[in-house]
Amino acid sequence: MRAVSQDELGGPEVLRIVEIARPEPGMGQIVVRVHAAGVNPVDVMNRQTGLFVGPPPFVLGWDVSGTVEAVGAGVTLFRPGDEVFGLLPFPQGHGAYAEYVVGPTRVFVPKPADLDHVQAAALPLAGLTAWQALVDTARIGEGSRVVITGPAGGVGHLAVQIAKAYGAHVIGLVVPDTADYVRSLGADEVIDYTTTDFSNVVGDVDVVFDVIGHDYPSKALRVLKPGGTLVSTLPQTLPAVAGTAAERGVRLAGLFVEADRLGLTALADLAARGALRPTVAQTFPLEEAGRAQSTPTGQGKTVLVVE
Repeated sequence: MRAVSQDELGGPEVLRIVEIARPEPGMGQIVVRVHAAGVNPVDVMNRQTGLFVGPPPFVLGWDVSGTVEAVGAGVTLFRPGDEVFGLLPFPQGHGAYAEYVVGPTRVFVPKPADLDHVQAAALPLAGLTAWQALVDTARIGEGSRVVITGPAGGVGHLAVQIAKAYGAHVIGLVVPDTADYVRSLGADEVIDYTTTDFSNVVGDVDVVFDVIGHDYPSKALRVLKPGGTLVSTLPQTLPAVAGTAAERGVRLAGLFVEADRLGLTALADLAARGALRPTVAQTFPLEEAGRAQSTPTGQGKTVLVVE
């Protein structure tokens, strides 16, 4: 089969198409013929550093949507021909930049009929990050006041929709050219962070979901009420504000996404009822994975299409 691999760490030019053996399913595994694979910032980080995946050669990619090709011993959930999508076990289970991938059965769920494979591949890693942050960790509910940084990005645009689906009042921090888009996702308020410090105009917040870092954790503590939660996808930014958070009675939570059948099923249900729709900003063929990783994405997600 064809796959995108690299023999050295570096820029997008190190990615190349190679021919490798098609995987076989082990006990409790399925082989999926990949129709689309999501592209995420963590892919770029590992291409450059190998931080989570070790030294090359390796095949990147965790988001996948496709058709079950083969099933291993003991598999009862799926059979060949079923359309599925999922997040390969993060971070060790990479390999979605390929024509076929093997993974544990229970990191996949049926693809919602209302999503095509490209849309479905845009959902797992970013959607599970948002769901695990807001629903699992912060336990948002009806009337929760939630601030979301980066609400037009891959994680953020899904976070806005998930928060609204759970009844939250959503405040998105935007630049002017994304304000209308973020409102269209359901945000109740948008604040132009290039002209306004949100910590001066927002208060009594239950949850801040931060995907940016920099000085946002310290600003978040000024708007969160006692008992509130700051969830960050950048755990390394939280120790600097731990003392202040303790003084103010604010919970800090640093999150790394996990493969999660329960959460993925919840995302699929939201998509099936029209409450969650990934924005696909751009698509590239498998052989242009380097360009896919290096072309800026303004709103939503980048996806590789595998023919």
